[in-house]
Amino acid sequence: MEKCDVARIAIVGVGAIGGWVSASLAAAGHEVSVLARGATLEAVRARGVRLTTGDQTILGAVNASASAAELGEQDVVVIAMKAPTLPGVAPSLRPLIGPDTAIVPMLNGVPWWFMDGEGPLRSVDPDGALAASLPVGQIVGCVVHASAVATAPGEIRLNMADRLIFGEPGGGDSPRIDALVRLFAEAGLPAVASANIRQEIWYKLWGNMTVNPVSALTLATADRILDDPLVSAFILAVMAEAAAIGAAIGCPIAQTGEERNAVTRKLGAFRTSMLQDVEAGRAIELDALLAAPREIASRFGLPTPAMDALFGLTRLMGASRGLYGGPKS
Repeated sequence: MEKCDVARIAIVGVGAIGGWVSASLAAAGHEVSVLARGATLEAVRARGVRLTTGDQTILGAVNASASAAELGEQDVVVIAMKAPTLPGVAPSLRPLIGPDTAIVPMLNGVPWWFMDGEGPLRSVDPDGALAASLPVGQIVGCVVHASAVATAPGEIRLNMADRLIFGEPGGGDSPRIDALVRLFAEAGLPAVASANIRQEIWYKLWGNMTVNPVSALTLATADRILDDPLVSAFILAVMAEAAAIGAAIGCPIAQTGEERNAVTRKLGAFRTSMLQDVEAGRAIELDALLAAPREIASRFGLPTPAMDALFGLTRLMGASRGLYGGPKS
């Protein structure tokens, strides 16, 4: 992506994070389009995207469509939809992508490109649709540290915005990362660059791959989960396995599990995103959080008994509720 005064930016998915980003970029004067459907498409066409932070509300005037072909090639494509739905949508996004388009997936967990050069991650890209539709050379890694909620179609409340971390999938610095960081930062978004985005992805995964699925199983808030000594001990076992995987793939974790969970505990009685998905009857992002780390561990011959148990229990719950249809092994 070449730096320009006004960028053409498409946001795929206008939920909490997509709505926050689209409203901010549109309010900063960029030519923002959103790809949406159903009630969200109708609401955004009628009123734009409304973003509330504290007692301040901004309205992002965006172009909304259900068709990528109608929107055409973009400078930046931000993918802010749930990971389970992306493989089915990815082929339809090709009209958005030109030879210089930066593709920025803002997804939870391990992305499909994470082990590029060492074979595809079939747990998150079972049919290769993502690799075929979204060229890895145009991918920009991104980690979102923020909390937002869609209070109604096209209406977002931002609770906390810490960082949007951008980086080259292969590591190092680059002009396109610098340009993206400037573009987002000038729109008031907390953008920073990382020379090791894989490390950032693995660190975030390590912090949320346990409490999320445990909350989906138990319907408990994070404080209750971490305050239960038996559950907390099980979580630490999963985290130890994930830290061992991280060390094997060049993404070591410096903290202890106890230190990381103490940070989470300070956030209080919050409902995780996976718990909210279960309560709303939405598909759960289990593969990116647990199936992919297990697949990576198997390549290195690393045992994951605690992770296996958490994955098995959560996928069974999800399948029983019609919220999961992923790998059976």
